[in-house]
Amino acid sequence: MRQVLNTSATILDWPTVPVAQVYGKLTRVNGLLLEAVGCQLGTGDRCHIECRDGHRVEAEVVAFYKDTVCLMPIEQTSGLMPGARVIPISGRCKVPVGSGLLGRVLDGLGQPLDDLGPLTQVQYVPMVQKVTNPLKRTPITEPLDVGIRAINALLPVGRGQRLGLFAGSGVGKSVLLGMMTRFTEADIVIVGLIGERGREVREFIDESLGEEGRKRAVVIAAPADTTPLMRMRAMRLCHHIASAYRDQGKRVLLLVDSLTRYAQAQREIALSLGEPPATKGYPPSAFAKLPSLVEMAGNGQHPVGTLTAFYTVLTEGDDQQDPIADAARAILDGHIVLSRQLAEQGHYPAIDINQSVSRLAAQIAQQDSLAQAQVFRHLNSKYQQVKELLPLGGYQAGQDQELDIAVQAYPQMAQFLKQSTSTRADHQHSIEQLQTLIESFGYSAPT
Repeated sequence: MRQVLNTSATILDWPTVPVAQVYGKLTRVNGLLLEAVGCQLGTGDRCHIECRDGHRVEAEVVAFYKDTVCLMPIEQTSGLMPGARVIPISGRCKVPVGSGLLGRVLDGLGQPLDDLGPLTQVQYVPMVQKVTNPLKRTPITEPLDVGIRAINALLPVGRGQRLGLFAGSGVGKSVLLGMMTRFTEADIVIVGLIGERGREVREFIDESLGEEGRKRAVVIAAPADTTPLMRMRAMRLCHHIASAYRDQGKRVLLLVDSLTRYAQAQREIALSLGEPPATKGYPPSAFAKLPSLVEMAGNGQHPVGTLTAFYTVLTEGDDQQDPIADAARAILDGHIVLSRQLAEQGHYPAIDINQSVSRLAAQIAQQDSLAQAQVFRHLNSKYQQVKELLPLGGYQAGQDQELDIAVQAYPQMAQFLKQSTSTRADHQHSIEQLQTLIESFGYSAPT
């Protein structure tokens, strides 16, 4: 009698055979650049590199040459060896979004830096940059109250606008940014501390945000001692999270300190890859990445959601023609210049009104307010022409009526521009104060 084999049962009882894992090996370490062979990876793909002590370091493919892929580590590396295994990571990089991010401090990978435990009430979405159709962007028509009198009255900002804070080191960019964080009317505040001093992270959270401000804020920190790829990843993370909240119908404020450190991180990567420097050591790719980053901010297709962005831009040596400052000025919707001379006089915030401009002022402000702001600028400019002659006795009153009014009015104008870091200036009240001030001068600009 023939025995019948139970084929289905036999198949189910077979042991599971593990799928073979393909990995490459590390062949060269050259400064920030790592080279590997033997693994099929494309630009933007991620992988793990095994170190001597067994832990793994995440890296990203930034270039390739023939069969060799060029990697850049996301974290600081130590213990790398020749022939170390390079293990590909499947899937794209994902970022957390959701209400569980509020009040949290994250690194460039979206991992918590605080001691509040793992993230909850979040979902992870691929970090893919979506290009918004420019014809479908919601127009900017509504003014934004930033709580700074000089900006509300003289440099009106609209919801969805993107502006830069231009200044040298130690002039008050971070302080002004902290004031905006506390005073601006927004549902969600995204703060990116990119490439700055590590001590500023804790100071910003405790002093600038405070307990109340932190409840509606998400902080992404990548200090200066992190790798350039981590700084770039953190900058993109800020924009992805802000865009996600905007597309949910939230009024989002994005504050980034600083755009210059992002460009410097790209410079480090590009120079490591052998890209030639173009302008003051910056390669062409550093300028090419700025517009694509800034265009992620601003309004999207949601009829209610808005995303207003402020970027600090470091002008090295107070040079307003610094290449990054010049490039940022061309792609942003306005710029606010901070003056070292005003800061040395104890004038805070040290906003140089005559060098600053909001390109959307005519679209969001009333004609009367614009006319008063123009009178203020005109008188301030007239005073700047003769201020160096006043201590020398070189200016004689009575020869030019406009100059006489400007000299007499300047102390009141300077007082109008000053503001304590703990005092909030309401938008409507700022405009009314400007109107009262201009009317007290008894002067109207010639038409």
